[in-house]
Amino acid sequence: MTTLNDARPLPATGTINTSPIALDEHADGELEALWTAVVPETRARGNDIHLPISLSFARRLCDAHPEADRTLVLVSTLLHDTGWAHVDQEKIISDGFRGDWRKADIRYEHEREGCLVARRVLPPLGYDAQFIDEVCKIIDGHDTRPHAYTLEDALMRDADRLWRFDHAGIALASGWFGQDPAAYTDRLETEIIPELITQAAVDMATADLARSRALLRTAVLR
Repeated sequence: MTTLNDARPLPATGTINTSPIALDEHADGELEALWTAVVPETRARGNDIHLPISLSFARRLCDAHPEADRTLVLVSTLLHDTGWAHVDQEKIISDGFRGDWRKADIRYEHEREGCLVARRVLPPLGYDAQFIDEVCKIIDGHDTRPHAYTLEDALMRDADRLWRFDHAGIALASGWFGQDPAAYTDRLETEIIPELITQAAVDMATADLARSRALLRTAVLR
């Protein structure tokens, strides 16, 4: 499969919305039943904050790329981190967010477990086998695979990162990495923005980062 790496940042074909994500309507429609099916999985590792915010960013990214399979992006984003609920909870922070965390076994494990969740909850909701396979291809490797294979894969990856730039994401994730907000926002700028695949995500992240830094007074509180 062709990767999208060489196309970074991928230009948008639709509208890019860089306003605060809290201003969106967040209407899930047909995804409400899927949310209900994974309530237990949202109680691990802050998924009840991470997943809804990521999903709203995924909608915006789909608006910026109307050529993408919107349902595939949204379902994959909603489910991508549900596997964290099925790993050793005491090792999530110690193994998944410390040291060489990108290569930690628990990160591979949560991807595999996320695929199992998808294969359990999607069939009763009417999703067919081919669609579920596509969802699992995106979930499997979303943290550990270096490249995105498809546009839908890329949009899910960008949505997974964009939530970190919102002040709620900073408040939660900075603690995971044992950093104060100033140090964490510096990391977002130097490490995470360069990982974004689409120009839409870069624009959203840059706007959100500026707002969050101003709100959290990171120029002084460091």
